[in-house]
Amino acid sequence: MVFSVFLQVKKQKTLHQPFEVYVADMDCWNERPLIYHFFEIVRIIDGTGTREINRNRFEYHPGSIFLFTPLDCRGFDVETPTRFCSIRFSEVFLSEYKTEQDKERVIEWLKQLETIFAHHNRFEELLIRNDGDCRMIASLISHLVTEYEQRQAGHEENLRHLVTLILNVITRNVHDGRAADTSGTKPALINRLLLHIQRHIADPEKLRVEYLAGQFNLSPNYVGEYFRKYTGESLQNYVASSRVKLVAQRLTQSNLTISEIANELGYTDESHLSRQFRKHHGTSPTAFRKGLVTAAV
Repeated sequence: MVFSVFLQVKKQKTLHQPFEVYVADMDCWNERPLIYHFFEIVRIIDGTGTREINRNRFEYHPGSIFLFTPLDCRGFDVETPTRFCSIRFSEVFLSEYKTEQDKERVIEWLKQLETIFAHHNRFEELLIRNDGDCRMIASLISHLVTEYEQRQAGHEENLRHLVTLILNVITRNVHDGRAADTSGTKPALINRLLLHIQRHIADPEKLRVEYLAGQFNLSPNYVGEYFRKYTGESLQNYVASSRVKLVAQRLTQSNLTISEIANELGYTDESHLSRQFRKHHGTSPTAFRKGLVTAAV
């Protein structure tokens, strides 16, 4: 089973309610790839083909399960007739808890997921090798679909718990190291470096060349060259684009002000955030958020 996440800019689609589940044929993907402004878990029921995620292509088969996060561009090339189950939800859906303590826990948990998927799914496939975990995810999805269709009392809370369990299984596979560096194409050091950057994306001091050099036993003069060698882009551009992607997610998935987002993600101020955002998206954060609201109407 494979979970993949990447980034690219193309046509966009929004979710009009916090949670949706449906089973359908892959014919509806004829206009892909698209960027969707929500989380999505897809399980292939029947069929084979290739899925495209931000210019990366991977084969799929019956039983394949993968997850997309907001702003990832996704598409499919169908080889044989394909049927799939799609579970779509927004951050609002996961954040609907009764107490402030629960809310804070969910916010930290969502940040952890951002770190995991930003690293593993940008540069490599995330393989769930444990058969028991694969079966567990499939079973949880089956129960989730049943709960969604029957809509009995308390079903919304049950759906949140089921989604959380699915994502926790994915997180476990990342933390126990079974999904790390399976392709053999990159040394472990670059993977640790990338994960460090994602974990500390809001702390500029821990992203400085001198700090990275000391943390990963590299010469300060070699850090940039090493990073470009294994990622194909500069360290500065990677950090900037990763931070801007999180800004776009906050604009899409939260009601935080631009000033609050700037403070959370380590920008010096709102103007700094706006300049960097415009450089990558060609528009201001305010116009970007307004455009999403207009598109959803």
